[in-house]
Amino acid sequence: MSADPVAKVPPKGSSRRDRSRRELLQTAIDCFSRHGYQGTSIDRIARMAGVTKGAIYYHFRDKADLLAAAVDDRVGAFEQRVQSACEGAGPSEALDAIAKVCIQHARSADHPRFAIKLMVESIDTNDQVIVQMRGMMRRFRAFLRNLIRDGQQSGAFRADADAEAVAASYAASVIGTEVQFYLDPERVALDGTLEAYLNQLSADLVARPGTETATPGEGSND
Repeated sequence: MSADPVAKVPPKGSSRRDRSRRELLQTAIDCFSRHGYQGTSIDRIARMAGVTKGAIYYHFRDKADLLAAAVDDRVGAFEQRVQSACEGAGPSEALDAIAKVCIQHARSADHPRFAIKLMVESIDTNDQVIVQMRGMMRRFRAFLRNLIRDGQQSGAFRADADAEAVAASYAASVIGTEVQFYLDPERVALDGTLEAYLNQLSADLVARPGTETATPGEGSND
């Protein structure tokens, strides 16, 4: 699955080459976040990083290769944060935890607009980024779907709820709220909007007396 944590200190023993690559990648992510792919050049990244273009080409083939690495970095970090937040949590608690991760990310200074800006900019223009983003969204929905099915299996959620549809609705609500917050932070209450959605979702999903739970074999599937 995916989020954007603050850049980590390189682990002990990491090579100077690895540290240099990581630093260049963080600078590139900052440029892509601020200016988008079209507005970012190797020259601009080099100036911001205080290196020559040759230093960038030593680590990355070209701007497209650098962008692909940046997307992998951000997507992997998001997925790790979501998975960590859900460890040991029940299905309902996990859905709340994921929303909190998204809220923290949207309010952080760690390039929160990176994924959404590139997702929109790359439609019909950058097949590689679209494949990466599509894969991330499919994994995110599958993760959510499996949480719903786990809740159905345990009897916490209604067995007749469409897990695929609920997962798609959850993803759309989180992303849609985040975009609105970026566009109009003074008018869109990020926390309150997502809390209202989760309250409604919980009310819709909760298993009522007399409803059947999911039958064995209808649990999680990748």
